[in-house]
Amino acid sequence: MPTIMETIVINKKKIAPGENKVVRLNVAHLHSGNKIDIQVHVFRSKKPGPTMLVLGGVHGDEINGVEIVRQTIADRMFENLEKGSVIAIPLLNIYGFLNFSRDLPDGKDVNRSFPGMKSGSLASRVAHTMTKQILPVIDFGVDFHTGGASRFNYPQIRYTPDDVMANDLARSFAPPFLIPSKIRSGSLRHAAKLKNIPILIFEGGESLRVDQFSINEGINGLKRMMLSVGMIKDAPMHKQTTLLHKKSWVRASRSGMFRWIRQSGDSIEKGEIMGVIHDPYGQWSVDVTANRSGTIFGHNNAPVVNQGDAVFHIGYEEEIIKLD
Repeated sequence: MPTIMETIVINKKKIAPGENKVVRLNVAHLHSGNKIDIQVHVFRSKKPGPTMLVLGGVHGDEINGVEIVRQTIADRMFENLEKGSVIAIPLLNIYGFLNFSRDLPDGKDVNRSFPGMKSGSLASRVAHTMTKQILPVIDFGVDFHTGGASRFNYPQIRYTPDDVMANDLARSFAPPFLIPSKIRSGSLRHAAKLKNIPILIFEGGESLRVDQFSINEGINGLKRMMLSVGMIKDAPMHKQTTLLHKKSWVRASRSGMFRWIRQSGDSIEKGEIMGVIHDPYGQWSVDVTANRSGTIFGHNNAPVVNQGDAVFHIGYEEEIIKLD
């Protein structure tokens, strides 16, 4: 892992201490022949410190993550670092963004394609570019996501519980919820773990919808984390965060029109009515009840659901963590 005083090299472009540059990584071309380039924004202090990755748009329809990283760049948040470096990529899956899609045109998910192959599928090539060009020069990172398929996620950080550095970074981020999470094979987090690089996953809001509350939580949490490692001098502080040790889905018992009564962020009791599913003709309805006491940290905004669809995500065995 290079130190801050060394020159960072990405795609044969050199970025020396104290420099800020934009490096373009070509991954493919559109049918028209236009190049598809990933823009990599590199910000470097002159003082030694860690290198952090800030990543959005792994899934092209998850706009809040793109907006979080975009705002940090537009607000010049990384231009006067106390120490260290930041590599900010607002949009990784450009194809998906153009097509309002989670995946690439080949139907594959970039976040199931790591470490990727130079001559593989389009998703595999994007993953390969990240693995070869970005992972070798970072010490840790945050990958910004939203809920998918009409599901809203209350702002949260998911992290690897057996990774000491990931634990510390997650707590310093101080989102409303902390959720220990297993690593999925083929994900960026898995590829980074193999190189001993902790990646936090931020989830906030819903795909194809801008949610300012989630965006603010993502930016403020990023500032708190940067403060904890000495990259900046000040950040908005939280007094506490809630660790959800376990989680459970509540699923639709029938297909029909869905209306939620309780939503993400609400505390609920076992047996409490959280929503209603009914037919479009006014002939029947069924209640959706909590299968346990806890806190809702994700809910389905789809107006029509199918039997078995996930409608509420409940976290339980809560631990309130007081922050300094």
